[in-house]
Amino acid sequence: MSGAATEETAEPVPAGRPVNWWRAAVAWTAAGCWGAWALARLAGADRLPGVEVLSTPLISFTPYVAATVLVPVACAALVRHRWALAGSMLVAVGLAAAVLPRAMSGDQPSAHGPAVRVLTANLLFGQAEPERILDLLRRHDVDVLSVQELTPEAAARLEAAGLNRLLPHAVLDPREGAAGSGLYARHPLRPLPALPGTVMAMPRAEFALPGGHRVEVTAVHPPPPISRPAIRQWRHDLRMLPPASDGGGAARQPIRILAGDYNATLDHSPLRQVLSRGYADAADRTGQGLVPTWGRLARLTIDHVLVDRRCAVRQVKVYDLPGSDHRAVFADIRLP
Repeated sequence: MSGAATEETAEPVPAGRPVNWWRAAVAWTAAGCWGAWALARLAGADRLPGVEVLSTPLISFTPYVAATVLVPVACAALVRHRWALAGSMLVAVGLAAAVLPRAMSGDQPSAHGPAVRVLTANLLFGQAEPERILDLLRRHDVDVLSVQELTPEAAARLEAAGLNRLLPHAVLDPREGAAGSGLYARHPLRPLPALPGTVMAMPRAEFALPGGHRVEVTAVHPPPPISRPAIRQWRHDLRMLPPASDGGGAARQPIRILAGDYNATLDHSPLRQVLSRGYADAADRTGQGLVPTWGRLARLTIDHVLVDRRCAVRQVKVYDLPGSDHRAVFADIRLP
């Protein structure tokens, strides 16, 4: 009897719940991939020596990564891994905080000064159609035009098309290839000294508006950051851009506008450092900060109009530019 009883009660203990290691692997792999990108963006990985050749171009695609940030959240939710879900949600919040504000209009300062309408256009080795540029100038009654990749031939074509009748004053540095730039304006321009150490033309000039307002404008075009030497030069050129204020009395200083092809998105730390010196991105201010300005496949926002933070931005428009791989950016600015 005791043997039978022992035999009856010696049934195998049911196995415990199997560890779903594959679920954890899926959830944490997804969270880790997006989390690594978020950490690189928020920590400024494009500044780290040794990896900048890879991290600098990759960081440009942060808006695309942010657009897919619900993928790791969904993976963690589907496999019911709460710690991975919490981590993924934290990553989503970080990327959303870095990117989403560009698509929303921000608060504008109270500015009651005159309007300055700016257009910037990269001509792609001077190949952009002059007629398109003149059409945009007429449509928006533009006061200042900043052009990059201005060749001598392109300058001649723009003049032949009638640009000097719309904007009769100019400070130009046309060059062969992609290194030339220029400024055209409605009002007389006073050339300013070149920024030290730059290799691409970045002309600067000052003009006066009726009523005594002075405006200083720079045609921005650092080299593309595609190699280690180019990245060093790109950083240097952006660092040389003047601050919005020199620290003196506001009445003695011009209002500064920096317009051109920065070869940088708002995710690049050197451009954010320029903004930290008293500027605002006009497109970002008006909720247009994610509208791409360059590229046919990998479309990125690298053309910008930066304005003194005291200025209000009433409108930003982005237009296709036949003959160029860039799009033209128009900004309607109200001075303080």
